[in-house]
Formats: sequence, structure tokens, C-alpha cells
Amino acid sequence: MPKFSRTRFSNGDGWQLQATRCADQGALVPGRRPLLIVPGYGMNSFIFGYHPRGPSMMGALAAAGFEVWTVDFRAQGGSRSVGGSRSYRLEDVACVDLPATLDHILARTETGADAVSVLGASLGGTYVAIYLALNRDAVARAKIGAVVAIGAPLRWERAHPVMRVMSLSPWLIGKVPTRGMRGLAAIGLPLIARRFPRALSIYLHADHVDISKHRELVRTVDETSPAMNRQLAAWLRDRDLRLRGVNVTLAMAEVTAPLLVVLANGDGIVPEATAMSTHAHWGGDVRDVLRVGDDELRFAHADLFISNHAQARVFTPIGAWLAAH
Repeated sequence: MPKFSRTRFSNGDGWQLQATRCADQGALVPGRRPLLIVPGYGMNSFIFGYHPRGPSMMGALAAAGFEVWTVDFRAQGGSRSVGGSRSYRLEDVACVDLPATLDHILARTETGADAVSVLGASLGGTYVAIYLALNRDAVARAKIGAVVAIGAPLRWERAHPVMRVMSLSPWLIGKVPTRGMRGLAAIGLPLIARRFPRALSIYLHADHVDISKHRELVRTVDETSPAMNRQLAAWLRDRDLRLRGVNVTLAMAEVTAPLLVVLANGDGIVPEATAMSTHAHWGGDVRDVLRVGDDELRFAHADLFISNHAQARVFTPIGAWLAAH
């Protein structure tokens, strides 16, 4: 049976981050790289260790022989401030918190591996791209083995009209309060699922997600940083993300690690054209795609993690691909 354990460690920037390890000692394959699942926008790591019906993503991948880790970055979940600011930017997470997490895992893994495979969930995949774009040192890049980008944006080739609204005024978006998001989600999720299911379907499909567990599901919702929100709005406006003078999209041409892009066929948050931008600009020879969903069973953004069908259609094929790379 997969077992979970937690540790805290310093990011060197005023935060104690929390890492969660999940492994099944009877199934663990020696020498296989540990896997880090990176949370995305406005979320902590809770959802990777929880599923309303059946094994979670972490549990399923641990049962498949992986040592699975996830992390709560600054101001997320179980992280704790020791003088760190709650105002932070994309590059703070990608270039401080992420490498600190990689070092923490490599120092404690039982696999004997010298690199970490990384699964970036939604904006978590963008954090990985930022890290690779702004850390061109071979040693830094060598810490990352295979990369799975699941519902992850790089270039905004397409965006839902609701998302486009964010791009109209980055300054104004940066002024919107972000406290209390979990409470709002707890109230709004069941209400919208019951009264406006079509509106909710850009994010999840209530017909194959157990919404009755909404109080557990919203535990993954966290506050966001207004400074980061301004960056996200400007990124949507400009299509490409530019940080420290680097076009993150174009910098992916230098990255040669194996890549798997996982996308949902009905994703209204990160449409297929936007998710596929990572595949289009990646420099490696191994660039594979897993399209999830069909005409009868549409998949949206959150369905990739919490659908009743996620184990068979998402977790199992990801595990098979990682085992092969």
C-alpha cells in the first residue's frame, strides 16, 4: 500500500516549504527517477493525494512503482513563512522554490537516481518551463529528467473569453483581493454545478466528477499573489511570457529532455492549441502527446485529476510513459 510522509525545508527566501512523499515499498522500482508533481495556479498539493472515488494521482503512480513527491510552494498549503513575503512573482516560485524542492528530493530519495522527473500541473508546467528557460546551466537542467506538462500553458495561442478579460488591464487585475478564495469555492462549486453546469464545464464536468465531495475538493484552493496576477494578465495580453529579458516560449528550443504533453479535449482553461505550444517549441526529439477524452466523454481542466475516469485515462498512461523514459 502507498504510504505518505511529509517534511519541511527552507527555500532560502523566508519560507519553509512542505514536501509530501508517497511510495509503495513493495512496488518501488529501484533506480527509477523520483517524480515531482508541481501544483499550479491558486492551488496547493492536496488534490494530488486525494480523489473522490478511487486512487489519487500520487497513490496510483506509487502503486505503479514510482517514488512520488509533491510540494506546497510559498504561501501554499502546509508551507510556513519565516519572514518571507506573501507578495511574490512567477520567477520566485520557478527559480527559488522549484530548485530548492529538487535538491530536497535528490537528497532524500530512496531510488538512487540523480535526477527528478517532473509533472507540471497547469501553471505548474509553466513553472518548469520558466526554470528551464532562466537556468541554462547544464548542471541545473540535469536535475530534471523527463517532463510531463498536463494542461499547461506556454504560448496563449487560444484563450477562453473569460480568460481574455484578465488581459484587458493587468494593473486592475493586480488590485483584486485574493483572500477567502477557498470559502468562495466551497459555496460556488456545488451551486454552479447544480444550476449552471454548462458554465462549469470549461473547468470540470459534474456528470463524471463526484461533486458531493466538494468540501474535500476545495481544500486544494489557495490564495494567489496580486503581483503574480499582474504577470498572468500581461502574459495573456502578449501571448508569450517574458521574464528577465527572456522569451520563455522560444527558450524551450534549447531543452532536450523527453516531453509528454497531456491535454483535455474540452479544456476551457488551457485549450488544446495553447497546451500544444509546449510541444511545438520543445527542442527534444521525444515529444509525445496524450489527448484525454472523446466525443462521448468530454474532459475539462480539473477532470484530468478528479474525474471518475482519471485513473484509466490519465494516471495509468502517464505512468507507462514515464516508465519508458
